[in-house]
Amino acid sequence: MKSFLLHNLPPVLTLVLCAVVVASAQPGNGGPMGNLVLAPIDGGASLLLAGGLAYGARKLRALRGKKA
Repeated sequence: MKSFLLHNLPPVLTLVLCAVVVASAQPGNGGPMGNLVLAPIDGGASLLLAGGLAYGARKLRALRGKKA
């Protein structure tokens, strides 16, 4: 396992870092707030997160109940 990580981790990290640099090298938009369009992310995202947490807790509780 250690050999696998030492052999494959450096190329993967290099690829990810190169992708991050390319993705963040966007041209400027002409000002501090230029053509920036803000998307309202408010209650919907928090409801989805809460629902996902509740679903995961329910599944975990059911899984633990089967083992006991």
